[in-house]
Amino acid sequence: MSEVKALTGNKCAAYGAALCRPDLIAAYPITPQSSVVETLADMVYSGELNSRMVQVESEHSAMSVVQGAAAAGGRVFTATSAQGLALMYEPYFRMSTLRLPMVMAIATREMTSPETIWSGQQDAMSVREAGWIQCFCETNQEILDMILQGYMLAEDPRVLIPVNVCYDGFYSSHLVERVELPSQADADAFLPPYSLPAKLDPRTPQALDPMTPGELLMKYRRDHLESMKAALAVIDEVDAKFAAAFGRSYGGCIDTYLMEDADFALVTVGGMTGTARDAVDEARERGIRAGVVKLRFIRPFPAERVKQALAGVKGFAVVDRSVSFGWNAGPMYVETCAALGEAVAGKAHFSAIGGLGGADISMAHMERVIEALAAAAAPGGRDTLWLTD
Repeated sequence: MSEVKALTGNKCAAYGAALCRPDLIAAYPITPQSSVVETLADMVYSGELNSRMVQVESEHSAMSVVQGAAAAGGRVFTATSAQGLALMYEPYFRMSTLRLPMVMAIATREMTSPETIWSGQQDAMSVREAGWIQCFCETNQEILDMILQGYMLAEDPRVLIPVNVCYDGFYSSHLVERVELPSQADADAFLPPYSLPAKLDPRTPQALDPMTPGELLMKYRRDHLESMKAALAVIDEVDAKFAAAFGRSYGGCIDTYLMEDADFALVTVGGMTGTARDAVDEARERGIRAGVVKLRFIRPFPAERVKQALAGVKGFAVVDRSVSFGWNAGPMYVETCAALGEAVAGKAHFSAIGGLGGADISMAHMERVIEALAAAAAPGGRDTLWLTD
């Protein structure tokens, strides 16, 4: 039986991790992630959660500690944001290329400078080539649910890749929503105990990650990419299993809203999606057939699903909460255009960037995007639309 609670997104990440019975947790507090660690520490030291909590001196140490525990055959968890993610980058990259499955929550935040601690997705977007699977959540319920799904996905023998569960700092991490909290018994029935063999075992000593010749490294990278590709199907399978167990489905790699007859599409990432749906509803009242494609996973990028979802539209805009340095655009706009290939030439399209540094992405902003799409007279790219007041 589920229990209904009013929880912040950070509490959802913590409760979700606890339901997965991690053997070890190591994390360093950083705004806006801190209460994830604080909640788990309270659970451990009160005896509510039977897990080892390691207090570390930095995020680099946090990822190094969970890396060692995962290599020794444990289920592990950590969480971070922004500069903390940057500090742990060396072992973060190594975690994925050693193929050590785990889940890490990222309460996304802008990177400095100029100095800021506020919401944005630049931190998680900046490490999307580090070999992790990355999921972006819209609601607090989705945060909790994707922690559970994340472990099932990461530990699948066809995958064996760590998973980031990302959500908007402050907007999701600190705001309260109604959440259905599964019972421990139901969580146990869904997620089996950790059973993967340890890479490090004192009974059979071996070197972990020795110096590797290029020919062998090529094989490792190819295998990693093949497993990323295989993860696309596993994501959908895990979503279906979760729906059967708990009655909630998120659509797998992407989610769509009113796309069956849409002429125009908003492509969104994370918490902005609810605002986009409301703007689409109002646009349809004005006779504009718009829809929403929500990118739930950006790694692996669901290129075929995105291409299918946008096949029938006259135009689309990708709303990013981060920038792609080197392109005058947002990163998911660049990747969506790449997924469409030659088909992009037949559609009006542009990048919309908003919500940086904690700025709001409002209904008025989403309406401006839809109006700009509807006003496009011909296919082809348009200048980036900056969503400022």
